[in-house]
Amino acid sequence: MVAFKEEFPYLRCDSGQLFEFNRDWLHAAITRAADKAGYPSWWLTDHVTESIAFYLRLRTDESVVAFSQLSQTVRYVLKVIGYKEIVPHFAPKPPPISISLLEIAYEAGTGYELAFFDLLEKRINTLVEIGTDTLHLCSLQACVKHLRGLKIWSRACDSLREEIVCFIREKLITTDGLDRLDCSLR
Repeated sequence: MVAFKEEFPYLRCDSGQLFEFNRDWLHAAITRAADKAGYPSWWLTDHVTESIAFYLRLRTDESVVAFSQLSQTVRYVLKVIGYKEIVPHFAPKPPPISISLLEIAYEAGTGYELAFFDLLEKRINTLVEIGTDTLHLCSLQACVKHLRGLKIWSRACDSLREEIVCFIREKLITTDGLDRLDCSLR
C-alpha cells in the first residue's frame, strides 16, 4: 500500500492491519483520556489533534507509521505541554474500520455462501483481536446479489440478507473479549 504525498501515512497495528488516519478518531481518543484525567471539555484537544495531524503530514518519506509510534508521539506531546496526568489515560483503539461484504463475496466466489460466512467470521475475529471498537460493514445488497448470482433482487435475496444480518449479530454477541463494538451495516 502506498500513501500519497499530500495525505497521511497509514497506521499499522501490531497485527499488521493497516488503517487510514482519521482526525475525528484521534480527537475522540484524546477527549476520552482528558475526561478520565479530570479535564472534561479540555480546551487543548483540538490543538493537540491538529499538531499530531500536522506531524503525520510532514512524514512524507514514510507511507506507514506504527500505531504504537503514533500513541507514543501523542503521549510525548501531552507531557511536553504540561499535561502528563492525561498520559496514563490515553489508550486509543484502532481507528474505525470499513469492510466491504461484496469484496468478501468476490473472494468466496459466486454461490459459495459457506465460504463467504467462513471468510466473514475470520475477518470479524481478526478485528476483535486487534481491539477495534468501530466497524462499518457495507455493500450488503450487492454482496447478496453476487452470492445468489442474480442481477435483480428476489425473495431468495431477502432470506440470504436476513441470514447474513443474523450471522453478524450472533457473532458479535457471542464473541469473547469484546467489551464494546459499534457496528453499522449498510
